[in-house]
Amino acid sequence: MNFAPKPVCTKAAHEWLEYLRDSEGLGGILAKTEDLAKLKIALKAALFELDMDNLAPKIEAGWRSGGQNELFLLVNGASIATRLQQILPSLINELNKNGVICASIKVRLKPAPPTWDIKPREGLRVSQKPKGFNAVARASWESLLEKLAPDSDLRKAVERLLQSKPK
Repeated sequence: MNFAPKPVCTKAAHEWLEYLRDSEGLGGILAKTEDLAKLKIALKAALFELDMDNLAPKIEAGWRSGGQNELFLLVNGASIATRLQQILPSLINELNKNGVICASIKVRLKPAPPTWDIKPREGLRVSQKPKGFNAVARASWESLLEKLAPDSDLRKAVERLLQSKPK
């Protein structure tokens, strides 16, 4: 077997940060990530000025897509959301002082994760197929067989069914 020779790589390895900063592909992701990190820092500073810095770890911030200068805050609990709703005008002013241009803020609750787990049943094998009829099913089929005409096709089918299924 003759394989084509492996092509010679003329490109040198670059730093991973160069690829992230590149305008194609990952550059946009890096820029958005840096913007969100700066926003988180500014939000924490604004909350500190309002004596609410204990809420900072419980808030996820982001810009709402489609809305201009509309900040979107996700929180874990209704009590945190209520506290933020009460201080929204002051929070917008503090964010503007910190260089974050923000016209409005929407506060929403994060959906709670499910508290239950689905576990497979123990002792039940999926590969086992039921064998035969139970007593009630067999009695039901036999009573139907007695009611059918002797020369009927349905009777012949029920007889074959009863013969093929052991007790």
